[in-house]
Amino acid sequence: MPELPEVETVVKGLRPLVTDKIVTAVEIREENMIAYPEADIQAFKDSLIGSKIKAINRRGKYIIIELNTDKNMVIHLRMTGKLLVKEVKEFRDKHTHVVFSLNDGQEIRFNNIRKFGRVYLIDKNHPEQAGGLADLGPEPLSDNLTVEDFKKLFEKRRALMKSLLLNQHFIAGIGNIYADEILFRSQVRPDRTADTLTELEKEAVYHNMREILRKGIIYGGTSFSDYVNAFGEKGSFQEELRVHQREGEKCCNCDSLIKKIKISGRSTYFCPQCQK
Repeated sequence: MPELPEVETVVKGLRPLVTDKIVTAVEIREENMIAYPEADIQAFKDSLIGSKIKAINRRGKYIIIELNTDKNMVIHLRMTGKLLVKEVKEFRDKHTHVVFSLNDGQEIRFNNIRKFGRVYLIDKNHPEQAGGLADLGPEPLSDNLTVEDFKKLFEKRRALMKSLLLNQHFIAGIGNIYADEILFRSQVRPDRTADTLTELEKEAVYHNMREILRKGIIYGGTSFSDYVNAFGEKGSFQEELRVHQREGEKCCNCDSLIKKIKISGRSTYFCPQCQK
């Protein structure tokens, strides 16, 4: 599933291509991907057609397309989701399930092999209409999230550290890949409970979280299989990963072998020597 760096990369690619464009038509091939209130597909189309895209932003793993109406369109890519901008004449593959035609001859195409992605059309003042959007924790890269603020988030938390970083109510946007990398570089075992971390370890998690997520954005995200940006290009941060999906390989720091365990049902990678 695309995480914060991947979603941010998609948003940055979309902005110059579709901002100030007008939606002229909407084609829906997979109605289950539309989560408009009460699943009213015709109302969804009617509300979108003729609206102008004013801005595109990200909140956690959600893409928020702000319109010049009282609505926002919110998209969650979930597994295998791709949001691409293509010319009308370009070939559409069979996994293109939702298409937004624009007044400049381009289309925003939501391609989703597994059909888990969701499109919401919500009232601007009611983010709770879009899944878990209203319940997200702080943005990890926000200038307003200081190290002291981050440490306060640990109060009364006893979850395993890997599970805590994956908890979107605790912090927004981090998923399986980046959680492994953050904990490795912070020298914190993924199966340690949050209440056992020292103040220095919490600070290490904070600084490594911000550094790794920023670097993930610079590298255009991590591409193992499906993820691409708005231009259909893969990211390259997978070349920078030190533990994730490296089971049995030597640790880059100590030559111990990287191990894999399951935490919260997710494959989790760590170095038993560096992360004690």
